[in-house]
Amino acid sequence: MQKTTSFRIAALGLAALVLSAALVSCKKKKTETPAPNTVVNVVANNGYTTLGGLVTGNANVLGILNGTGPFTVFAPSNAAFTGVTPPSGAALENLLKYHVIAGQGLTAAQVITLSNGALIKVTMANGDSAFVKASNAAGVFINGIQVTTPNLTGTNGIVHGIGRILFPPAGNIVQTAQGTPGFDSLVKAVTLASAGATAGSLDDIFSVLSNTNGLTVFAPTNQAFADLFANAGFPYKQISAIPVSALRTVLRHHVVAARAFSNDLANGNLEMFNGSNATVAGVGGATITIDGSGTIIGFNEVPAAITGTNIMARNGVVHVINKVLIP
Repeated sequence: MQKTTSFRIAALGLAALVLSAALVSCKKKKTETPAPNTVVNVVANNGYTTLGGLVTGNANVLGILNGTGPFTVFAPSNAAFTGVTPPSGAALENLLKYHVIAGQGLTAAQVITLSNGALIKVTMANGDSAFVKASNAAGVFINGIQVTTPNLTGTNGIVHGIGRILFPPAGNIVQTAQGTPGFDSLVKAVTLASAGATAGSLDDIFSVLSNTNGLTVFAPTNQAFADLFANAGFPYKQISAIPVSALRTVLRHHVVAARAFSNDLANGNLEMFNGSNATVAGVGGATITIDGSGTIIGFNEVPAAITGTNIMARNGVVHVINKVLIP
């Protein structure tokens, strides 16, 4: 009888050990279940640490991107933030959301299928529009900026690396020029050229650039105007001295009646809003240039260099040039 009791006690002890081991094993397995590899983790773990830090520091955006998704995220490289001071608060949230398409996790191949070489509009998570153009030959571009590292996949979406920050539009083309340092002369020229024009007519250039959708403007800087007035071959030495009719013609020679990002430009003639052609050259090289069709000795021998590209406006896109184009 004693042996039987001892055997039962030993058996119960062994069962307890087995059950304890099973519970420990279950707990261990539960602990080792990997956390979801969200797009936030994909961004941080693939070298986009500046963007990752901004997302982590913004509770609203972090909560969204750690959610169910799916999301398509365009992630600027760390180098893209060089010399840029990111905004804070609501402005930062707006900027970060402008890099996200919510509700779709699109691979590069899917974007190419959707675009098929055409420029298509997509709505970003902040509500603003961006424009995608993609093909098998050229790859994927958003707002004229190329995707350099596609298809970084997470559990709730896909990340595509890009080399520049996507800045959301701050207003129409005129408002964009007004809010960008270095374009005071251009804004003054547009304002003077529109004085006395019938509201809404083609002569009302201020209204055209404010309200017409799908334009491209090659915007001369203040220095570009200063260089023009300093040239002995140009008869006027300030904007207000230029006859209004001539000023309108010159300004229209800086506008294209279509939305053309830098990757849409091709070498050759480009029809401008005044009916004359400008000449684009250097596409595919280090510097793209654009040249007016007119001649001013000592000024027009060298074409204008496009020094800044793909500035988004709500109704178009702006490229910065270092010379005034003379038709």
